[in-house]
Amino acid sequence: MFVLVGAGLGIALWAVAAFLLWNASVVPQLHLSGLDVHRYFTPQQLHRASSYERIVDWLWLCSTLVTLLALAVYARYGALIVRRTEASDVTAGMMLGVLGVALVWLVGLPFALVETWWDRRHGFSKIGYLDALFGNWLGLGGALIAVITLFVVMLAARRFGERWWLVAVPCFVALYLLEAFVTPYVLPSLHPLRNSQVAASARALERRDGLDIPIEVENVQRETSLANSEAVGLGPSRRIVIWNTLLDGRFTNREIRVVVAHELGHQRRHHIWKEVAWEALFLIPIAFAIILATRRRGGMGRPEAIPLALLVLTVAQLVLTPARNAVSRHFEQEADWVALQTTNDKTAARGLFVKLATTSDDEPDPTTWAYLMLDDHPTIAQRIAMVNAAP
Repeated sequence: MFVLVGAGLGIALWAVAAFLLWNASVVPQLHLSGLDVHRYFTPQQLHRASSYERIVDWLWLCSTLVTLLALAVYARYGALIVRRTEASDVTAGMMLGVLGVALVWLVGLPFALVETWWDRRHGFSKIGYLDALFGNWLGLGGALIAVITLFVVMLAARRFGERWWLVAVPCFVALYLLEAFVTPYVLPSLHPLRNSQVAASARALERRDGLDIPIEVENVQRETSLANSEAVGLGPSRRIVIWNTLLDGRFTNREIRVVVAHELGHQRRHHIWKEVAWEALFLIPIAFAIILATRRRGGMGRPEAIPLALLVLTVAQLVLTPARNAVSRHFEQEADWVALQTTNDKTAARGLFVKLATTSDDEPDPTTWAYLMLDDHPTIAQRIAMVNAAP
């Protein structure tokens, strides 16, 4: 009885926290449906985008299914490895974690190579296949950091039992904060914005918003032709980073000004802090799913539970993907709205969104499942509709 009451109270508190955090970002209630994309894109552009996105969607779906199958087999038979080793429980658990991460990397490798080929064929990627392999290996290195955190989880589980999440979740949140803070210092090839007109517009926008955030340019033209930008950093490390592909002449200075205003909107509305808060909320149900699933194998303090925990973690992340993407789209819509209010330039905003789609073969109005699982930004149709609906 007490367990049920405690669980109900915990769920209620989680829901209240999610409700408050969601409503901390304000997006106007505008009518964003019913846009005729043929007003802004030619049939050839729509066909090319649909063809490109269809393969990307299927690659993601097949890669996900193969990964889940591989982890399911590993969860079933991986524990047998423990019986053949004389290592301590924690060492054996770490070994199983590393093997699990390596398995995920290995089964995903063919799909990563096909995606590289597809992007190269469309002119979006300029990296070679060896670079794609090496880059994928670097991604494995990032995943191995998660395995190190497994060490913390196992130690906490052996010390506190099923209350290990009270130690692990704050540790993960601290890692998120550290990553957010140091990101601007580890981005390669950054240099100050040298376009005097864009720089002057950016300074005017910052003065209007009461901000003083450095704007830097990242050289990516050797890797990709895609245009992008991002708001990174926390506190003194805050930066606005613009890819130099935005400055190659395809976008006007007014359109780039909208990009800067959008990224300043992220910083002005403290979206990075809110993202960390959301991750903290998402970690709680993930932790409880792992606790429930690994009970029959002795809990997270036992190495036999690690392969199963990796499977549950992957499934939980997959289940939460639509919610995570919804949160990200919520932030992006707010930043779009801030940019519209700040620049008061609907023509430039509309032109920016159209060019972002045509230069990346982004489907303006993708299918529902792909939108829910893959898109962490509003669709191009929604973004244009917001511009049109704004007063």
